[in-house]
Amino acid sequence: MKTTIFKLSSALFLFLSMITQTDAQDISGAWKGNIMLQKTEIPLLFNIKKEDNGLSCTMDSPVQGAMGIPMDEVTFVDQVLTIKLKQVNLKYVGTLKGKTIEGTLYQAGDEKALVLTKTIKTLPGDTSLPSSEADLAKLKDNSKGNFKYAVKDYFAKPKASSFAFSPNGAYLAYKEKDDDTKNHVYVKNLENDKVTQVIKEEDELIRGFGWANDNRLVYIMDKGGNENYHLFAVNLDGTNDVELTPFDGVKVNIINGLKEDKEHMIISMNQNNPQIFEPYKINIVTGELVQLYKNDDAANPIDGYEFDKDGNLRGFTRLRDGVNVDMYYTTDGENYEIIKQLNWKDSFSIASFNYASDNPHDAYVISNLESDKSEIYLYDLKEDKVIKKLFSNKDFDVSGLRLSRKRGYELDYYAFEGEKQEIIPISHYYKKLHKKITKKFPDYNYSISGVTDEEDKYLIFLQSDKLYGTYYAYDANKDEFKLLYNLMPNLKEEDMAEMRPISFKSRDGLDIHGYITLPQAAIDGKQVPVIVNPHGGPQGVRDSWGFNPEAQLFASRGYATLQVNFRISGGYGKTFLESGFKQIGRKAMDDVEDGLQYVIDKGWVDKDNAAIYGGSHGGYAVLRGLTKTPDLYACGVDYVGVSNLFTFMQTIPAYWKPYLKILKEIWYDEDVATERKIMEEVSPAYQIDKIKKPLFVVQGANDPRVNIDESDQIVKALRAKGVDVPYMVKYDEGHGFHKEVNRLDLYEAMLGFYAKHLNN
Repeated sequence: MKTTIFKLSSALFLFLSMITQTDAQDISGAWKGNIMLQKTEIPLLFNIKKEDNGLSCTMDSPVQGAMGIPMDEVTFVDQVLTIKLKQVNLKYVGTLKGKTIEGTLYQAGDEKALVLTKTIKTLPGDTSLPSSEADLAKLKDNSKGNFKYAVKDYFAKPKASSFAFSPNGAYLAYKEKDDDTKNHVYVKNLENDKVTQVIKEEDELIRGFGWANDNRLVYIMDKGGNENYHLFAVNLDGTNDVELTPFDGVKVNIINGLKEDKEHMIISMNQNNPQIFEPYKINIVTGELVQLYKNDDAANPIDGYEFDKDGNLRGFTRLRDGVNVDMYYTTDGENYEIIKQLNWKDSFSIASFNYASDNPHDAYVISNLESDKSEIYLYDLKEDKVIKKLFSNKDFDVSGLRLSRKRGYELDYYAFEGEKQEIIPISHYYKKLHKKITKKFPDYNYSISGVTDEEDKYLIFLQSDKLYGTYYAYDANKDEFKLLYNLMPNLKEEDMAEMRPISFKSRDGLDIHGYITLPQAAIDGKQVPVIVNPHGGPQGVRDSWGFNPEAQLFASRGYATLQVNFRISGGYGKTFLESGFKQIGRKAMDDVEDGLQYVIDKGWVDKDNAAIYGGSHGGYAVLRGLTKTPDLYACGVDYVGVSNLFTFMQTIPAYWKPYLKILKEIWYDEDVATERKIMEEVSPAYQIDKIKKPLFVVQGANDPRVNIDESDQIVKALRAKGVDVPYMVKYDEGHGFHKEVNRLDLYEAMLGFYAKHLNN
């Protein structure tokens, strides 16, 4: 198997580029070119600098999010430029000819023609567009008042969070924030209370961590929000901290932790082709990789793998012709045969193999093939038949189940989400535990966020619409609950606003669900301003009952928040989901408008003081709302939102491209004349003249899903009309802001914007 140029070790960031002799002619600067890789054009940028004793060079691959990769040898002799990265056997040799360098890129026996052209390296997007810090500070000043809670009370990260018992229960891992808002990972020895910092968070955020075994933790990080996650591992005492996947431009997904093999786990990576992922068994101590299966048909790629608890590949799903799904299964561990041919809209997934059965082909399956709502079945995969339907709900999709490894993989409960999260206990053991928890903590949603292998210690996470979140430890041997940590003790439940489930009929007769969060003034009978908040996605995503920091912040300033689970939202069955296909920006927006009319008719909100705010698809909905119904909203806040469906489709990440046909079935297909016309109609960038209300635009510069150009073009077009559009861009963020300082900046500016444009 050939290694592509993206197998570049980030360990190289730890040392400076070596310097060699140079020609007198100046070749310093940024040189840009493109190579073809698996039918995909990949831009590369070499940044050559003069040093006191020669030249140094770094390489960028912006499409893959790989930036600033140091080369370890650079020479320019007799008009020939040579650049080497010895660790991965990469070399570029090119000849300067006028304003171009014509050459070849070599790696691991592979050769690619590469012509470089002198360019100017810039930050993403049009850097002349973002508002100045002074202008944004002026915007924030509009929201002055004597409020009980500040923005940071809702959006500063908790002092400690993400608690997790080690599998043997001897240690507790958690994140703790320092004075510089860095969230480091600590491990506490529960026998002697000794605390050790095991992972230090520096420039890049620790996106997630967990126990791999009793002695070692794994964690993931990306670069600046580009979502190309790398996997790391560290001992519980902080030693042997290793980057396990040092491949720039490559994204890692964790498929399975292997409880039965404590030194390995199963991951997938798009290392060999940026568009598709392949499975590997990785040693979490050494980083040694073994590829478990080849995903070598880029036209019909494998898009999901089914491994059992022992790390055996039991099956996979392959995307066929862009919209169909073939499910393969093996009965002998070697030969994989198709057992189901489905359309991508169908749902049939293995929740878990039934390890309690004598039949190794028994599995718990979640499927909607026999009904509108997803249901749970016991299924024989070898015979491809239902053994027994186990659970369903007439109104909502079933979401999952839990098995107990300790008790021989006994089935403990089913779960689904209705107006709130629901747990249906099954086993005698779990019925007793569920009763204990719900009796101790009535009126709260609970989840088991962790349990030891012996099931003697549980981590229970509690939340409600008014409680940010609290961790309790439950000692099963002592039958004792102990408060472990209140994430936000400063936010008093009695001061928080109620989130009410609502339901109404759409204008064409659909049952629509959602939530309204009301400030005290609305409870007292006053019609208050409302912020309409469409969710992202949009397909398969939904808003949920629970603590919503945005809605609580807005309520503290006197604003209601409306969240509508419009058609295409998940959890309400396939008919409801599919009713929103080809209706984004149209009937899906009608549902949002109908929800607004519903809460107006209820007398809760002021019809003349409605703002619209959302992120991702929600940001698109903001722009669409301001163009579809120009007089309905007083103002809008677009957060990493799509503005132009044509450019959005052209700038999706490489690993989304196999799903482009599906994306077009959900949104629209520009190759169909009637749909192209609709795309122009529902693309806000084509309807600029209809926007007549104030707009605040927010964007992460490194966003791999919604390119910064989506925000740039709407800001540029509106400013060309003389419209004042505040524009906040963070150059160390991607699809949404995750760094605390940036989140505080965003919400302070947002409140200033609302205070300026909503009468309260």
